[in-house]
Amino acid sequence: MKLNVRAQSAQNLHNNSPIVLVHGLFGSLDNLGILARDLVSDHDILQVDMRNHGLSPRSDEMNYPAMAQDLVDTLDAHNIEKATVIGHSMGGKAVMALTALAPDRIDHLVAIDIAPVNYHVRRHDEIFAAINAVTNAGVATRQQAATVMREFLNEEGVIQFLLKSFVDGAWRFNVPVLWEQYANIVGWETIPAWDHPALFIPGGNSPYVTEAYRDDLLAQFPQAKAHVIAGAGHWVHAEKPDAVLRAIRRYLAE
Repeated sequence: MKLNVRAQSAQNLHNNSPIVLVHGLFGSLDNLGILARDLVSDHDILQVDMRNHGLSPRSDEMNYPAMAQDLVDTLDAHNIEKATVIGHSMGGKAVMALTALAPDRIDHLVAIDIAPVNYHVRRHDEIFAAINAVTNAGVATRQQAATVMREFLNEEGVIQFLLKSFVDGAWRFNVPVLWEQYANIVGWETIPAWDHPALFIPGGNSPYVTEAYRDDLLAQFPQAKAHVIAGAGHWVHAEKPDAVLRAIRRYLAE
């Protein structure tokens, strides 16, 4: 599946590989814009809407091999032979899955606050409830939607993040399929080792990358390095963009 993208050419001459930025669950191509605005100085940038999100095509299938194939199809459509892939959360798992499908297409890999593991935990039920309540209420504006969502969610940042995908009275993500396929999204099928340097950027306050996942992570990414961002939660890049960009740039320069 060819994904909807925002493509930008580097502002300065360079010989770096293009960067593909991949958002997480309930997101869109805008989510990693804070990274794109810096990295576009010396990289061509492709921000993607993942399947069932944003303006990309819909599908009843939502798993990481399919998402990885979407990334290959999108690289092909833009004549990109090899790219640096940076993904957050679900997007981080999608770029990790790409190492199993098309390892030769990856120059560098960055996974932001996610590990290659099955989490066996439901962290998004309240979000689904809030999203469905907005749909059932039939509201038209983001302001009205926010009022409905505050009955279910108390983190204003999460509400505002979700509302970026509420356009003209409708959600831009495919809610029924994300609900139906949720086990695949939090899940993971172990992949062959990708024996190249990879950067993992966990938030110091986040439960998504912990010591408990270390062995699984290193079995699949034996040359992984972790750069923990102290004081950050799951939305590391939004909370501490400068620290994340410093870590990424140091890794790309190695």
